[in-house]
Parts: sequence; structure tokens; C-alpha cells
Amino acid sequence: MADLLLTGHPVAYQDADDLDDLHLSSAVDTPMHPAAFDLSDAEKVAQITDHFAQIMHILGLDLSDDSLRGTPQRVAKMYVQEIFRGLNPGNKPVATTFENKYQYRRLVVERNIPLQSTCEHHFQPIFGVAHVAYIPNGKVIGLSKLNRIVDYYARRPQVQERLTIQIAEDLKRTLHTDDVAIYIDAKHMCVQARGVEHHGASTITAEYSGKFLNETTKREFLLAINSRMPE
Repeated sequence: MADLLLTGHPVAYQDADDLDDLHLSSAVDTPMHPAAFDLSDAEKVAQITDHFAQIMHILGLDLSDDSLRGTPQRVAKMYVQEIFRGLNPGNKPVATTFENKYQYRRLVVERNIPLQSTCEHHFQPIFGVAHVAYIPNGKVIGLSKLNRIVDYYARRPQVQERLTIQIAEDLKRTLHTDDVAIYIDAKHMCVQARGVEHHGASTITAEYSGKFLNETTKREFLLAINSRMPE
């Protein structure tokens, strides 16, 4: 079956409810169409504003009301400039690395990185934490850059499995090492606020490569992210 997007491009789909929980993806890269970057951010905001106003109108909302009048533009700016800013390669953080002059060869772990993303199936929020670790080879990275890399890939429509792999692959490229581990624990509002509405459920995904495939190293990482800070 085929339908038309607001852009006029045809899209084939099955009943969405049949695909909700499959978390299928054809590639590690976020699915983007060829003209994804033809429009400037300002042009995207303008078009989304118009389209979201149509959605609100179809829902029966009165956009002449003072409270609703500015909502389409607020939503458009939020999409482009905030929660989906990771779709724009121009927003990718510059990952500054340094020579590992002190020859540190053990785990570097940045844990409890706040994570905010959006489920690509229902456009509902995902909230959680990411734990990132690597074993330095010739390079080390500024710690805040680990947080920024997580945030960049999270700020786009996602499935958690893809997000986990994207962060891992970027760190491997940046640090020129396969010794990387990623662990994400997140709550999905598409599970908590709709469908089964199970409020206590969370999803855990992990990616281990290089030395982290060794059970001893993996255990050291898991102990580190679950240890308690001294009071």
C-alpha cells in the first residue's frame, strides 16, 4: 500500500501497529532521504510550522486562540533546533583528542551521562543514562566530548539499539581503537504513556568490542558503572 508524505513523495507502509516493536533497521546510519540537507534550518522551521498547523487544525484545535497561536512555530523550532538537532551533520561535536603521553592503559569510564532521545516509531521521548568506556591506545579524549557524542546521536529519531551502535562506532573512529564499551539504560514513553502503559519498564542495550569482549574486562566495566560513590 502506498500513501503520500506532506512533501509529495510516495511512501510504502504496512500497518504500523504490526511493526511497532520490531526495532528493525537496515543500516547503522539513521535513515535519511537524498534531499535531507537541501533546506536550511530556517526553511525547515517554516515548512514544519505550516504542516504542524494543519495537524492541529485537523485535530479540531482553534489556532486563533492566544494559547495555541504560536504552537506550530514553537514545535517547529523545537524539532529543528533542539530535539532533532543531531540530524544536522553541522552540529556534530568536534572530538578533541590528545596524545596519551602518560601511557595510561586501563579503563576510562564516563558513567551516568544524561540521555534524551525520541522514539522514531511514535515520536515519543526516551529518557535514560549512557555509560561509555574505552581503553586508550595512542589517544585520549576530553571527557566532556564523550557526553557531547552521546547527545549528538541521541538528538534524532532513534531506536535504542541503533543509538548504542552509532555511539560505539563514532568512538572507535575517533580514538583509533576497537576497545570501546557502551551501555544504555532508558525509559521509553511509547511504552509508558501509550500501548501497554507499563511505567516501570526500562530498556538496556550494550555494545562491546575489542578488549571488552574479554569477560574480565567486561566485568570490570560493569562493576565500575554500578559502583556507588563514597558518601
